[in-house]
Amino acid sequence: MKTAEDYKNGQVLLIDKPLEWTSFQVVNKLRWHIRKRFDIKKIKVGHAGTLDPLATGLLIICTGKQTKNINEYQGQIKEYTGTFVLGATTPSYDLETEVNETFPTEHITEELLHKTTEQFTGKIQQKPPIFSAIKKDGKRLYELARKGETTEIKARKVEVNTFEITKIDLPKVDFRIVCSKGTYIRSIANDYGEALKSGAHLSVLRRTKIGDYSVDNALSVDEFIKSLEVE
Repeated sequence: MKTAEDYKNGQVLLIDKPLEWTSFQVVNKLRWHIRKRFDIKKIKVGHAGTLDPLATGLLIICTGKQTKNINEYQGQIKEYTGTFVLGATTPSYDLETEVNETFPTEHITEELLHKTTEQFTGKIQQKPPIFSAIKKDGKRLYELARKGETTEIKARKVEVNTFEITKIDLPKVDFRIVCSKGTYIRSIANDYGEALKSGAHLSVLRRTKIGDYSVDNALSVDEFIKSLEVE
């Protein structure tokens, strides 16, 4: 049974983020329930790596003194699974925005789908999506994008250890990607579609691993809150 002191001294919590929640909403919800359960006025709670609202999966949440180690967890290799939809692009590279352009897919074969993944394996240059939380001149890029403002984004080096196509049901293609910190799967979706001489956007994304931590061992937000009540 964990105590208030345990949470203050530091806990590493594995949470399966629900769809449409921001990572900060998860942090705020857990912090509120920890404070309420143990009657604590103040406690540090933070997450080690943002997931987009339209993504689900593993969030590492640190409490108390463990928040000092957040950068260490953030830097670890990540694994994602999900689905690309071929033949159409969106400005956000996912379902946050509407389809803005469609492309032919008749030429896309199973062989081409597998072969094209090779272009995105290893150390690659990647431009983050304009709809992202990266800051430029003190403002997050998605704030500018939602106002219709365009801005130049510099490409950055990321590393993709594994990129495999796990299921093909055109126009949908399922994938598994293992990659470094800072890799945008949405950008891979967009760039992969371009490389196929078509278009693509991300429709499903789930983070399954961070380093040795797996979503298989994570609790839902509700399960964590119930576990607090038992303690």
